[in-house]
Amino acid sequence: MIHYPPKILLAFSETFNEEKEQFFNWLLTNGYPELAALSSAVRGSEEALNWLMQHKFYHLAALDGAIDKQAKARNWLVNYNYSLLVLLADAVNEHQPAIEYFQENDLQIFLVIAKRIRDFRNRQTFDYHKKRF
Repeated sequence: MIHYPPKILLAFSETFNEEKEQFFNWLLTNGYPELAALSSAVRGSEEALNWLMQHKFYHLAALDGAIDKQAKARNWLVNYNYSLLVLLADAVNEHQPAIEYFQENDLQIFLVIAKRIRDFRNRQTFDYHKKRF
């Protein structure tokens, strides 16, 4: 995710705010369908998760699982050296070392993303139907 311009990452973070569908649609129609799919997957869309897998965005599918505290998904990210995505999932789940890493390395955008996802998740009820990675 470090390769996306900051404004794209900010648009991605906005997809987790209530009534911000225009950011989702903008990502979808302006060359970032994988981020739109990730947003939908985090929101619980099995179709979006399948799209990520079919289009070989395995790392983003694993990020979704790691955000949901699935050890297998987090381990996959570790094994394939997606350390930034591991840190992002950890920051969403309020692990202090990950939060401190982003603070110390002036990567505030990832703290914004983590907080927006965390806040979104905290407003939701648990869906036990969501598939595991």
